[in-house]
Amino acid sequence: MRIIAGSLRGRRLNPPASLPVRPTTDMARESLFNILNNYVDYEDCTVMDLFAGTGAVSFEFISRGVKEVTSVDINNQCIEFIKQSAQHMRVSNLHAVRSDVFDLLKRAYKKFDIIFADPPYALDTLPQLPDLVFGSNILTDDGIFILEHPREFQFEEHPHFWQHRNYGKVNFTFFAQRLEQE
Repeated sequence: MRIIAGSLRGRRLNPPASLPVRPTTDMARESLFNILNNYVDYEDCTVMDLFAGTGAVSFEFISRGVKEVTSVDINNQCIEFIKQSAQHMRVSNLHAVRSDVFDLLKRAYKKFDIIFADPPYALDTLPQLPDLVFGSNILTDDGIFILEHPREFQFEEHPHFWQHRNYGKVNFTFFAQRLEQE
């Protein structure tokens, strides 16, 4: 998989086949960032990438110039791969944290401008993630939460729902801390 745009554009991430991940496709990542480009000033952003896996989304944010990314995954092999990739690319503003996302959300204290989550599609607690993120109070006032999920989940009734996009089997639902009428 390759980094789509920015200072790391064209760099490849080559995770070992043994990583237990389902990476977001290049096409879906490109579409995601095309949407965000209209709403986000990356240079002023701090990002948290939940269920980071290979770190592809984290590196896309870094490549676009965000201040800092915190990548979270429970799998030590994923975290080591992210750390090694960051070192190889000479990235110093990406912090890989081995933690259970649900435990982390209960004790997190730092605020982020963007939180992205790509949980395992078979995760029983996937529908609870928006409430857990907003309940943890870790989004800034203008913060955005993006959840990647399979098509069988619908979040249009959630009080922080902003928009939904579908790219084949990949669905992104965007939630906003503070909704404004467009």
